[in-house]
Amino acid sequence: MTVGGHRRHLLGWAAAAALASLTTGATTVVAGAAAVSPADRRWYEAAAAMKRQAQSWGDQAYGAVLVMQDAVIGEGPSRVVQRGDPNAHAEREAIRDAQRRLGREQLVGSVLYSTSRPCRACEAAAARARVARMVWGEALNDAGQPRP
Repeated sequence: MTVGGHRRHLLGWAAAAALASLTTGATTVVAGAAAVSPADRRWYEAAAAMKRQAQSWGDQAYGAVLVMQDAVIGEGPSRVVQRGDPNAHAEREAIRDAQRRLGREQLVGSVLYSTSRPCRACEAAAARARVARMVWGEALNDAGQPRP
């Protein structure tokens, strides 16, 4: 099998496994990736709602939520355009919202769900807040623990 054929085979398998998990609600493990659960899908959909909210006011198409103990503790639609602030990325908005709501800087044990891969600055902010893991994109890519 050619390299391209091998890649297509793996991608086809991964897509079939993901589809099976969506239709059965089962957990799927794709080679080298963490398990995708129905809860991950639920929280990604909450991030997608933040993305739609940002788009509704003409902002960038990004959204994020921060989750802890099966509850959203921070919401983050992109506010870059709305506020004229290049630092108002969805992920940092969700982190700041959670810190404000909880009254603390450290968010140990939380998971950041984002509609796209967090930028380096957002990942560093998540690391400073001690976010446990990041999940991004519709495919629920598990980026693991954020790095400073």
